[in-house]
Parts: sequence; C-alpha cells; structure tokens
Amino acid sequence: MKKKTFKLQLVPLSLGIIFCLLLMISSCSPQQQGRSLVNLTERAEITQTGRKIRHAMGETVVSKKPKRVVVLTNEGTDMLIALGVKPIGAVKSWQGDPFYDYIDAKLASVVVVGDEFQPNLEKIIALKPDLIIGSKVRQKQVYQQLAAIAPTVFSETLGGTWKENLQLYAQALNQEEKATALLAAWDQKVATLKEKLGANPPTVSLLRFLPGTAKIYYQKSFPGQIVAEVGLLRPEIQRKDSFADGVGLESIQNIEADYLFYFTHNEKDNKGTETQIQWFRHPLWTKLKVVQNQNVYEVSDAEWTSSSGILAANQVLDDLSKHLLK
Repeated sequence: MKKKTFKLQLVPLSLGIIFCLLLMISSCSPQQQGRSLVNLTERAEITQTGRKIRHAMGETVVSKKPKRVVVLTNEGTDMLIALGVKPIGAVKSWQGDPFYDYIDAKLASVVVVGDEFQPNLEKIIALKPDLIIGSKVRQKQVYQQLAAIAPTVFSETLGGTWKENLQLYAQALNQEEKATALLAAWDQKVATLKEKLGANPPTVSLLRFLPGTAKIYYQKSFPGQIVAEVGLLRPEIQRKDSFADGVGLESIQNIEADYLFYFTHNEKDNKGTETQIQWFRHPLWTKLKVVQNQNVYEVSDAEWTSSSGILAANQVLDDLSKHLLK
C-alpha cells in the first residue's frame, strides 16, 4: 500500500494581511507598553462581527455600535457622559444619591447596579446589555461572570490612567473621534492656564480629609497629575512620585504651601467632616502661613479625586483657574 504524501503549499499573503500581522506584532512592543497614551488603531481591530478590543483582561469583540451599555466605575460613568453615551445601568457613586451631583441630572432613569466593589449581577442580566465597561482593579474576580452576560471591556486601573481609559472606552463605544476632540480641548485648556500662571508658578498642597484621618495627595494621584500638568509646584517635602501619605497634626507643617486645596470624603455616619473640623479648630492650623494668608480653598471630593473622569478633570482646572488667577 502506497503511503500518501502531502505537499505544503505556500499561499502568497495579501498586503492587507501582512499589514495586520505587522500591526499585531508592533502592538506588543515594550516601547508601546510604556506610552502614556495609546494609538487608537493598536487596540481596536475590525472583524466581521464587530470590533475586537484589546484591554486589561484580553481581547473582546464588541458590536460596532453598542446601544445598551452598563458601566461599573464612577470614572467610566463620567467618561460615557462626556462621550455622549447614556448608560442603561451604572454603579452608584461613593457620594450622592445615587450619583455625584455634577452628573446626577444626566443620569435620570439609569438603573443602579450595585457599587464598584459589588456589582449586582442579577440586575445587570435583567438589563440585557450589549456592552459592559469596568476595571480590573475593581471587578477582576467577577470578570468571567460579566463576560458571560455581555462583551466586557476592562481598564487596568483608575485615576492616574484616566486619559488612556477614556481612549479605551471610546474604542469600545466606537466614539474615537469624540475622545480625540475631548483630549485636544483638554490640552488647549491646560496650555492656556499654564501660560496665565507664568514663569514663576506658586506651590500648592492637596489635602484630603477622611473619616478619622487626613492624607496629602502626591504626583501619582488624579489631582496631583493635573496640578503637575499645568506646571504648578509642590513644596519640597511633597515632591514624591507616589499616590498619597497619611498626615497627622504633629506633622501639619508638611502641608504648608502658597495655596492649599482640600477635599472631604464622607461615608454615611462616618464622616470626614468630623476630621476636618478637628483640624480647623486646632491651634497649629491657625499658625500655618497659607491659612493666615487666606489661601485655603475647599473643592469637591467627587470631582477632585473620587470620580477621576474627564468631566471631573475639567472641573479641577476650573477650580485652579478660579482661585489662582483671582
């Protein structure tokens, strides 16, 4: 009996296939992983059934125009509104009833699906979404369950990566042009404020009051990055490439600066306001030069740190302009 032999036939690759292969290879290079912003074409790939989105948990094919979107982070809710997309379901805000005041009016009739750490899967199933947007840092443990409900796209983390996250969500929503326009407007707004602040910008401190404690926010925090982007300086003792540190009244001198912005986080009956009052009544507080010069300003905790979306970021810029350019 003769043995069958098989010949391997080489089929010429089309230019389109070669381009796609090169694109896939280049998208995994270390140089791209280190970028602060990604090229939109490197994460989204058009398929016959939709758009293949590369994200923190792998790859997901999303319909070309999602219409029923559930969002599982406060940052994502902010981003969707900015992109002109109203979700059918969203997690409740950390403060507000049920959403932050600055976005609440735009979320009328949106179903609350738990909170960031405990999304309600039954409610999500009932909504029959065609896209779920979340974050690995919040919902990694339930990703498989979510992905079984609908195509699910996750960012890696929240806060400092807000620009990258905006682009990712825009890809999933097929709203890349809007994201590009939003970031271009942001860059112009930053440049304008930076120019007005001049060659010798002041120093600023960022202080957050929490239930039972207070924290100084540094470079890697959401407001810290914005402050740095507009060219504002930090007191020397605060020039740390980290997120935040707890600070007590015994080291209150560490918050001294030309300007102090503070924001207060309250959780039900356990309120950061109580910490704030304790500090304001302390004799050491009144001895701070920034207090004596009346350069202490209260700003929204939701907008300055709890949300970290692009609408919130723009409000941070507005607050800085209002108080520093008076």
